Parts: sequence; C-alpha cells; structure tokens
Amino acid sequence: MLQKTNNIQNTLQHRLSVQISLNGLSFLVTNPENEETVFFLKKILDHSTTPEELLMDIESVMFTNDILNAHFSEVSIIYSTPVYSLVPASLFDETKASEYLKFNSKILANDYMAHDVLENLDIVIVYVPFMNINNFFFEKYGAFNYYHSTTVLLKTIIEEEKFSLPKMYLHFQKNSFDCIVLKNGELQLCNSYTYKTPEDFIYYTLFCMEQLNLNPENLPVIFCGEIEREDDNYKIAYTYIRNIEFAKTSNSKIKINSEDNRHRHFILQNTI
Repeated sequence: MLQKTNNIQNTLQHRLSVQISLNGLSFLVTNPENEETVFFLKKILDHSTTPEELLMDIESVMFTNDILNAHFSEVSIIYSTPVYSLVPASLFDETKASEYLKFNSKILANDYMAHDVLENLDIVIVYVPFMNINNFFFEKYGAFNYYHSTTVLLKTIIEEEKFSLPKMYLHFQKNSFDCIVLKNGELQLCNSYTYKTPEDFIYYTLFCMEQLNLNPENLPVIFCGEIEREDDNYKIAYTYIRNIEFAKTSNSKIKINSEDNRHRHFILQNTI
C-alpha cells in the first residue's frame, strides 16, 4: 500500500479509480493537477469470489482507509471480468445485448448488460457489471463512470500503436491473460484465456500466433499486468518468443511503482 496523505479535505480535487476482479481489488487516488499518486492499495483475494463477497471486501477496505470516505472530483470503476464480447458497431443492437454473451458465457436472466463504445475501432464491448457494487458506489459517491478493463486496454494500446507490422500484447492477471493482436492499426484478435500452468499459457499464446500466421521468432510481444522477468510465465515465453518487452505508455504520467515495473498496473494507470 502507498499512501502519501490522509487529509480528507484534499480529496475534494482528487480522482479515484477502482479496478475490480473476482480475485483482487485495486484502489488508486490521484491529484489531477500534477498526476501525483496520493494513495494506492491492492488487495489480492486467495480464491475466486462472488459479487456479494467482493462487496464485503470493498466495504472492508473503505472502513479501514479514511481517504476513501470522502468526495472526489471523479470516480471510475473498471471491471476486469471474463464475461465480455466484442461486437462490430454496425451490428450492435442494444436491445439484444444478452445475445452477444449467452453463447460463450453463463449469464443469468436478471443480469444487467452494459456496453462501452470504442469509436476509433468501431467496436462495442458488451459485458456484465456487478450491479450490487455499482449501487454501492453510487450511494457512496454519486455519479461515476464505469468501464470494462478490455475497453481501457484497447483504447490505450491503439493510441500508442504507430506501426503497421503485427504486434501482440499480453495482459496478465491471476490465472488468466488477455491476448490482443494488432496489424496495420487494426484489431486482429482480442480474447481472454484462463490457465493453471505456464505450459497452458504458452500453448494458448503459440496457438494464437499459429492461427494468425505470426512468427514467434520475429513478432514483437508486449507484456503488461502481473508478470516479471523472474516469473515462470516469462521464462517459458522467452524459450519460444524472441522479441519480448514490457509495456510503457507515454500518455500516462501516473506512477504507482518505479519506472521499471509500471507495466504491472497498466489498466489502472491508464484509466484516468
């Protein structure tokens, strides 16, 4: 946990971003005037949990950190969940949002469907936010913004991409990773995979390359999220992939950690 101040009065001008997944929570408070990180806390959950249990964890964090119990100039919630689908904007029909998810994901009849629009890509991302958590944040802070993590990931990558050659981005979370492939500034692949072992991870990665006729000997692969050079996932990837680097974004001044591992909180830092 990083905390530079507990002065609640100062939070009137600060912004809050919260990243929510079924196995962890992250809270980031920043000062928009200088993009300084005022407060950061990450809570890892040992096992996958339910939205109801997640809300209890959120309330626990709020109870023990006074800085989060104040008014903010802006609040953003990011849902890092596996239940989402990308739909071409020209084919999207908001009244049929559940149709885009039900064939690949288990959804309930009373699930609320939300969607984000990526105008530059003409893509709509359909997903299921946790409405109990949305209701909690609305009662706590009033109006706020919420997105799916894939929206933030794609938007950030597209803004950074300046090359026509193919490139693969891999974003790691606990027991899952997102795989994104761009070519000529266009999206070729965006999918998420769950895995248990490094062998699972590299199998899915090499399979994606094979299906898109990409060569692991020369394809640039960018890592971000929960991965370091010492990790088994990195080591097995380096056995098969020659061109690996960690993500760095020029559009974010937010620094949660040192410059060497800014990639670890890639989505949260680029939500602001």
